[in-house]
Amino acid sequence: MGRLSHIDSWIFDLDNTLYPASASLFPQIDRNMGAYIQRLLNIDAEAAWVVQKGFFHSHGMTLPGLMAEHGVDPHDFLDKVHDVDVSVVAPHPELADLIARLPGRKFIFTNADAPYATRVLARLGLSDSFDALHDIHAMGYMPKPQAPAYAHLCAAHGIDPTRALFVEDMARNLAPAKAIGMTTVWIDNGSEQGPGEARDHIDYTIPDVASWLAGALRDLEAA
Repeated sequence: MGRLSHIDSWIFDLDNTLYPASASLFPQIDRNMGAYIQRLLNIDAEAAWVVQKGFFHSHGMTLPGLMAEHGVDPHDFLDKVHDVDVSVVAPHPELADLIARLPGRKFIFTNADAPYATRVLARLGLSDSFDALHDIHAMGYMPKPQAPAYAHLCAAHGIDPTRALFVEDMARNLAPAKAIGMTTVWIDNGSEQGPGEARDHIDYTIPDVASWLAGALRDLEAA
């Protein structure tokens, strides 16, 4: 953990990262996406699933594919798919304390939008834990793992990637971060992964963020 003493920017994904995949929040979003595609294209659930996952694998998330191929309004799509019950997520005051103790700035970097992310953070008790929230609108609808998303994040917030650490549940989303010098942390918690089996771009593999941060902070504060 001593290798983290240079980190001054702590970057966190949101879904299935700051709360466990077992909370089953994201499956609600998944179902809403499927229903949206069924209505949009007048197709059945099975065909909608093929469209949804095809765009997820090829574009990083479903939305950019729907925008490119079907002219979908991103605000309408995001409003409808994020109409979910966030009460399935348990508040996590310990995590709020751990993030507050991290030296430097803290960021949310999510393919979701800010209104939804704000609701989830409030439920977790993390509303005041981050310096900025960088969402899909800020990325210009080029989501993780597309390289411009990471460039936009760093440029917008003056982040030196060689002094940044990124925590994420999707392994493929860490590859572009590692390519520009970030320290990478993968939460291996059973959440859905995109294509690709490579893991050589991952510096730390952890089961959950709170326990790992507690250990990292013990080492940093003892140094």
